[in-house]
Amino acid sequence: MSLDVSPALLEMAERGEVDEREFVDCVRTSLPYAWDLISSLVAQLKVDGTDFADNQVPPPSEQARGQLLRALASDAIRGALQRHFGVRLAFQNCHRVAVFAPSDKNEERYRRFTSVRAQLLNQSPELRDC
Repeated sequence: MSLDVSPALLEMAERGEVDEREFVDCVRTSLPYAWDLISSLVAQLKVDGTDFADNQVPPPSEQARGQLLRALASDAIRGALQRHFGVRLAFQNCHRVAVFAPSDKNEERYRRFTSVRAQLLNQSPELRDC
């Protein structure tokens, strides 16, 4: 299971309306490693005053890696996180998460990061089974 959904949130979804803040809170509590990593990258953007921050350290466990995969492979979760933090997320190699501040000048950097070339250049034998 990806998320630990409370009965109240599930009931809300069954009725049709879901408050995105409650969904984001569900993500925060269900996927704490992914949440903390993305939060720290967003904070790094603000502290450094830059438009880009990324993580290149593999997760400490398979459970943590799974949280990243679930958070970033789900369009709904990724979209909610992007809206909540006001950033654009990108993902490579089961652990390299990047955050991009929204700006026209950042568009080219985002395209380079998510390009086929960048994906190929980011490969290594150590990450073959990640």
